[in-house]
Amino acid sequence: MDLQITDVTPDNVDKEGFFCYMSKRKTPGFQKKLGWVKARLAEGMRIKISLKDSRSFIEYIPGEHCWRAIEADGYMVVHCIWVVGKKRHGQGHGSYLLNECIKDARSNGMKGVAAVTSKGTWLAEKGLYERNGFESVEKADPSFDLMALRFGDDPLPRFAGDWDSKAAQFGSGFTVLRTDQCPYIEDTVAPVVETAEELGVDCNVVEIRSRKEVMEKMPYPYGTFSIVYDGKPFSYHYLLKKGILKRLEGF
Repeated sequence: MDLQITDVTPDNVDKEGFFCYMSKRKTPGFQKKLGWVKARLAEGMRIKISLKDSRSFIEYIPGEHCWRAIEADGYMVVHCIWVVGKKRHGQGHGSYLLNECIKDARSNGMKGVAAVTSKGTWLAEKGLYERNGFESVEKADPSFDLMALRFGDDPLPRFAGDWDSKAAQFGSGFTVLRTDQCPYIEDTVAPVVETAEELGVDCNVVEIRSRKEVMEKMPYPYGTFSIVYDGKPFSYHYLLKKGILKRLEGF
């Protein structure tokens, strides 16, 4: 397989975009992500898009700059990998893109490649990584695996940890911690705010603007979006009002 790949660079990002929300360029979600991407490209992030052979992409960045709550200095960290459409699954497109990342990491003399995985969310599940030689080196609730492909004998990456104490720094009611790393985040905040209003509880939206804040504040390894309720980790993925209310039962 030899997918036709477009490399997103500072010179072409305004034209090529970053795969998601390509038809919604004027929306706040797209514009915020675009600004975020431009800042990350200056830090060594790479985005590779395949549209002709496959609707798929991968986004990865050196661990020192990654927006996941992990310690992975010297590793390349995959933020996102997505192959759209079930008919394209099982054809090796995801593995092809992942191996593009692995080649980049090797050519840059890095320690290896790492990724945070989970089930039933925007994150890829760990099977793709296992098929390409990665191992789970640490787990975190509710279903996170830190996957790593180590090239030598360097220390393995690890989760930042202290999830409960990070959540405890926030007050009563809901706290939504969000970044601009994903354009879909714009759609995840409103249901929490609206549900809080209906319940008559406080809701605070915290804008996470740096990797440092990801490490210090995010109560889950997924450093892009989190919900805290009454100082406890509540969710790290999109919930509609119905899902929020159900999650509150017995919380």
